Amino acid sequence: MDSKKKIQVLYIDDEPNNLVSFKASFRFDYNIVLANNTAEALQKLQENPDISIILSDQKMPGMTGVEFFEEIRPKYPNPVRILITGYTDIDSVINAINRGHVFRYIKKPWTEADVKSAIDEAQKFYVTSSLLAIKNEELQKAYEELDKFAYSATHDMRGPILSVLGIIDLAKNAEDMAEVKAMVGMMEHAMLKLHNYIQNLHDRYSIRRGELNITDIDFENIMKDMSDQYDIAGRLKNVRFEKSVQQNGKFRSDDISIKIIVNNLLSNAFKYQKKESEDKFVAMTVKVDNGTAVITVEDNGIGIPNKDLGDVFNMFFRGSNDEIGSGFGLYNVKDALGKVNGKIDVHSTENIGTKFIVTIPSK
Repeated sequence: MDSKKKIQVLYIDDEPNNLVSFKASFRFDYNIVLANNTAEALQKLQENPDISIILSDQKMPGMTGVEFFEEIRPKYPNPVRILITGYTDIDSVINAINRGHVFRYIKKPWTEADVKSAIDEAQKFYVTSSLLAIKNEELQKAYEELDKFAYSATHDMRGPILSVLGIIDLAKNAEDMAEVKAMVGMMEHAMLKLHNYIQNLHDRYSIRRGELNITDIDFENIMKDMSDQYDIAGRLKNVRFEKSVQQNGKFRSDDISIKIIVNNLLSNAFKYQKKESEDKFVAMTVKVDNGTAVITVEDNGIGIPNKDLGDVFNMFFRGSNDEIGSGFGLYNVKDALGKVNGKIDVHSTENIGTKFIVTIPSK
């Protein structure tokens, strides 16, 4: 067996002959670390973080095996503890196991079969406990994300609805047509905000629940889809939309993930423009070569403050309160990139503009 893959075992005993005998018996099966007292055992634990099993003799000067296990448990909770004891009083053994959270005990004199059985069972328990700890951590993060989502969803969806209801109430008594048109514009703004939020929730669902569907990707077609969607927005907002595609060879990936990435980046680029600027532009370029796609989306809009660059991919982060936004867009981009093994870099200067560079390998 490769030594790097062996179970790492710490054995503690104050009798030198026992240490020599233990290592001689099990050196081919496990990586054995020896300590002849509890102080040395602590040092070995610090030096060897991969130790998964600890076997300790019960009767040692200064501190018993159970007392040692009890002392190290808060700092080293993961290694599985096995007690080697000559006790014949079962009540004493049970008390020892309860105090030190001992997984198992082995009676003296031990046999190789008993020790191997105990170590192998302890390793299974260690692996299971480690996986459970990871799952618990993931579950805790999911609960925290769900709490944040529930708060944001109720707030962001209720806001536009309340706005429209308030405007409708005002409109009932409005007589001036200009005033009515202004109210219709406010209702449109509120509904666009709600539509944007629901669209981002749909993207989020597609990323989380959808399985990858790897197909040939034609970036000319994707660019055409984006043109159909954003050319009109560009004309209405007086924003030049510059596009370029250079695709050399086949590229395979998940079509939905690619579209979510591109659509959200373009949406932000058109959204966060400087309203007073007379020369607004958004540029999207795609270059595919040697099985790698590089997608660049650049604008000369309001930019991102340097202090916020590290937060732009966090859920619910919004760079500006002046525009419609849900705080999901770039978070969805990050998740979609995770599914297709892509990466993203962002370069931005406040009041100058922003450039996102996405790199995605072909599947």
